[in-house]
Amino acid sequence: MPLVPFEEITHLFAEFQHAAFRLETRRGYTTDREGDRYKAFMRGIDPPPVPDNPWNTNVREKAAQGAHFSRVRIVDDPPTDGQRFLMATAASNVAAGEDIRVLSRVVAQSVDLPDYDFWLFDSRILARMHIDDTDTTVGVEVTEDPAAVLAACRARDTAWPLATPSAAVWAQVRSSV
Repeated sequence: MPLVPFEEITHLFAEFQHAAFRLETRRGYTTDREGDRYKAFMRGIDPPPVPDNPWNTNVREKAAQGAHFSRVRIVDDPPTDGQRFLMATAASNVAAGEDIRVLSRVVAQSVDLPDYDFWLFDSRILARMHIDDTDTTVGVEVTEDPAAVLAACRARDTAWPLATPSAAVWAQVRSSV
């Protein structure tokens, strides 16, 4: 299956009808580390909310149409700087209507979750992220293959009930620092 640039799948985030689910497996992402909010976070400055960024605007619009964004982030113990940053910034996404949960890597491995990131749209389109060793997305594999989509649905259905709302985990992580 050929890889396409991430920019070629962005239409899926506006076009899905019911549910978009993300499984995040990485310990961090280059795009985060290169941003000013991440750099400030690493200096001890809490990331300010960004309610009007394009992502949150789309989440609100889709929610108003009855659609739902959700994601499970797999985290280490202790969480990496990148994972801590994602938890610190999740509040804006959640306020927009996205349901973000966190799952320990130990639990994820014990239930054989995939070790790659993906988006699942309406339980029928799978967008598997291909990410290199520097945590940079190098392309996306998009498929409607029933076996691949079913495997992603099973991963989602396994991960979701085991995961904890991000805000609760972030509160624990913050109190232990």
